[in-house]
Amino acid sequence: MSTRITGISSMAMCQVLAELAGAYREQSGVVTAFESVGGVDAAKRVQAGEPFDVVVLASDAIDKLIVAGRVVADSKTDLVRSAVAIAVREGCPRPDIGSEEALRSAVLTARTLGYSTGPSGVALSRLFERWGIADTIRDRIVQAPPGVPVGQLVANGEVELGFQQLSELMHLPGIAVLGTMPPGAEIVTIFSAGLCAASAQPEAVRALLAYLHSPAALDTKRRHGMEPA
Repeated sequence: MSTRITGISSMAMCQVLAELAGAYREQSGVVTAFESVGGVDAAKRVQAGEPFDVVVLASDAIDKLIVAGRVVADSKTDLVRSAVAIAVREGCPRPDIGSEEALRSAVLTARTLGYSTGPSGVALSRLFERWGIADTIRDRIVQAPPGVPVGQLVANGEVELGFQQLSELMHLPGIAVLGTMPPGAEIVTIFSAGLCAASAQPEAVRALLAYLHSPAALDTKRRHGMEPA
């Protein structure tokens, strides 16, 4: 009987993990099944003791699970650096986002703004505070529910200017990706993996983590809009 590893991850890692899991199965015969949900929900489920073998989340979320005893400390493996990008609905005007000041103006001009409940949303909130516009735009912000891509809200016309991980925007139909955040306003999240303390097959999981961090995974990561960590 072949080994089967079960994992949970944030939505930002969905596509890249699906491709890497397929490649790893071809190489090793090990089946890896990842469930991808909102990062906040994923962390809560691991914290609650659901029996996953591996978890992939933002680095700080993995750190919290290590402190809680849900992830084995020495197993933490940084996988990718993932940049936040900006999108508008396909066919709509494309504002200038080439500089921090241009992006600030675009944000102030937009009728609605969308971001997620994940780390990128937290970072954007801090950026808007730093720019001194948080109160001005508060009523225009549409926060995507956990697991719902911001790009979907952009494509539906619910959001004029959407912010999310490039990996989550680049494959969605109906939107135009303007690019990543400009210099001075960059938002980059490190996504890491860890062996769940509840796993009954730690050696198999550690072998998977080694593969996900190996040079064999580089091209796949970059093809999905990420850089290796």
